[in-house]
Amino acid sequence: MTEASNLVGTWRLVSFVYELANGATIAAYGERPKGLLVYDASGMMAAQIMNPERPKFATGDRRTGTHSELHAAMEGYIAYFGTYEVFAAEGYVIHVEDGDVFPNAVGTRQKRLFSLEGDLLKLCVPPVVLGGERMTASIVWERVRP
Repeated sequence: MTEASNLVGTWRLVSFVYELANGATIAAYGERPKGLLVYDASGMMAAQIMNPERPKFATGDRRTGTHSELHAAMEGYIAYFGTYEVFAAEGYVIHVEDGDVFPNAVGTRQKRLFSLEGDLLKLCVPPVVLGGERMTASIVWERVRP
């Protein structure tokens, strides 16, 4: 059984894959996504994940991006912060979102099934519907520091 304290630390993203209902997989944020997940001992957390291949804005000014530039930037990035609650015996953690780049997620409680093997943490998101497609996310993190 994993204790809540075992999640405390800083984690670097290894992979983020969506599995579709038909068994096909999609590299959610590109083949080599980047990300950081932080759980602190006081119960606060923050997560950021991005596709490093997102196209740059032509102007270099984030306030004057075109519709397609803004769409690609949003589609290729996820970030949120808040608190977390660990249910170790049941094998899941709840992320309580105080802020999120996706406004609809603010104030929600996001369940993540987890397994911890050494310095690898695997989080699985229960099935969701994105873009009309039912899928499950599998996110692997490697501990950077406790």
